[in-house]
Amino acid sequence: MENKLIETCTSLIKNAKNIVVLTGAGISTESGIKDFRSRSGVYQLAPEYILSLDYFYRNPREFYQFAFENLYHPDAVPNVGHKILEKWEKDGKVSHIITQNIDGLHQKAGNKNVIEFHGTIKTATCLHCGKSYSTEEMENRLETIDEFYICYHCDTSDKRERFIKPDVVLFGDTGKWFTVEGFDAILHMIDVADCVLVLGTSLKVTPFSTFPQYRRKGIPLIIINIGETPYDTERNTYVIQESIGKTLTLLDQKLGI
Repeated sequence: MENKLIETCTSLIKNAKNIVVLTGAGISTESGIKDFRSRSGVYQLAPEYILSLDYFYRNPREFYQFAFENLYHPDAVPNVGHKILEKWEKDGKVSHIITQNIDGLHQKAGNKNVIEFHGTIKTATCLHCGKSYSTEEMENRLETIDEFYICYHCDTSDKRERFIKPDVVLFGDTGKWFTVEGFDAILHMIDVADCVLVLGTSLKVTPFSTFPQYRRKGIPLIIINIGETPYDTERNTYVIQESIGKTLTLLDQKLGI
């Protein structure tokens, strides 16, 4: 790891008082959770379309079985990267974490200001009445009820209207933050940030990938990610292609906070 680059990033973080962090699957791989697009990722096990709204409607049982096996990790624990972000938030450095991850590890680590842009795998909701179910409850329903994915708390003539959908944003889907108000809130956070820190995402999936471009002119962008991103060669951008845990540990030690 280049010493000069580390020193520069340490200085940028030290002087910052309002860091917005964007995280992707790469921060959770160090907790044993598979990413999506690497050679050992989830998409090597099954086609991407399985995580689509259309597939969910056509094959709800198969969708849930895939999700339970590949997306739900109740025993996963936060790694050192998550814990350092919690420390930086507590110290007043990090103002918000905007994550693509659905695993809830940022909250498990103790972070308070977390936006789960792609939702959460911890709960599911009836598309008709809005009744919420825990994922543990959905696992139990799968084992005991034939049409476990249909809500019986309400009633309609069309069962599909009562499908219980995991609270994750699928392809062809929209989520809580996919609204004018949601986008405006996020873009405001980035606009007032004095540093944007990207961890473990290739920044290739829209609209999440567009967020760094909304930072103010001259505001530094620090990217810690094993692979390349579309922003790597931009001005005021500092790229470290190393382990997130290892890099954040080194930065935290040099910060001395």
